[in-house]
Amino acid sequence: MDDIITLDYGSGGKKTSRLIENSILPRLNNPALGELGDGAILPGAERLVFSTDSFVVSPLFFPGGDIGKLAVCGTVNDIAMCGGEPLYLSCALIMEEGLPMETLERVLDSLRDACRAAGVQVVTGDTKVVERGRGDQLYINTAGIGRLRFPGLSPKNIREGDRVLVSGSLGDHGATVMLARSGMAQGELRSDCAPLHRMAAALLERCPGVRVLRDPTRGGAATTLNEFVEGAELGIELEEAAVPVRPAVHAACELLGLDPLYCANEGKLLAVVPPEEAEAALETLHSFPEGAEAALIGTVTAKNPGRLVLRTRLGGGRVLQKLAGAQLPRIC
Repeated sequence: MDDIITLDYGSGGKKTSRLIENSILPRLNNPALGELGDGAILPGAERLVFSTDSFVVSPLFFPGGDIGKLAVCGTVNDIAMCGGEPLYLSCALIMEEGLPMETLERVLDSLRDACRAAGVQVVTGDTKVVERGRGDQLYINTAGIGRLRFPGLSPKNIREGDRVLVSGSLGDHGATVMLARSGMAQGELRSDCAPLHRMAAALLERCPGVRVLRDPTRGGAATTLNEFVEGAELGIELEEAAVPVRPAVHAACELLGLDPLYCANEGKLLAVVPPEEAEAALETLHSFPEGAEAALIGTVTAKNPGRLVLRTRLGGGRVLQKLAGAQLPRIC
């Protein structure tokens, strides 16, 4: 561990994991927290799912979304990945002195619209103001409560031969925010920011064997899939040719030396399903606009235990590790 916190600790990758394992869990650990899921199944109230998230994205507005929409979708999706039906949110605003009221109200309008689209309500909240120069305009924290409908989702359920699915093209959010921050033209690129709970529920209803769901936000799909097999006796093999990535995302990533597999997504889910349910799972995802580009991208294997391996278009193999540093900070 370093002597100070650096931006790398917010990457969602290796240093984030070290921070949690070495500093946070030893002090706060309990069975619910120790699962390290996108949310927690509340002990003593096992029909409830609870999740929280903070949003520090820069810039506040970007094609396809903004910090308000992101705050709602991020927490709604975390509850959905636990098998929950999101119901209620809290919203805490940390505002910098000098933030234009017009900017705040624009964010709140977007947050309201996102709540209506997702069918959730903000039922409690908080406001704080910090001195000019101490807050970069606006940070938002949202927490959510949901009803557990599909219990038992966990990476511990994964079995050899299972299939890995993604609900659409990867890296859209990260590439869009990256270009918006740099002042470059985004062209056709837009963030994929969207609520996924209805699509996730339909998938879980039709395919009861689903092992685990995750939305690959910070650290991207590669980091999330590494978390599935970390320390396990199984590995995952991805087929590079099967991974959906838009040409514009490829171009943006090549421009700045990034990898789409490590770019953040805010409207995609990863699912591990038994092989006999893969076709039905894909069909279900394809029936939703958010899943129109869903694809089967990999397989759980006994080879390379604990590792994620990418089978390249040329027939070789490349080990994909967790994101080592902050590929792009302040992404969500």
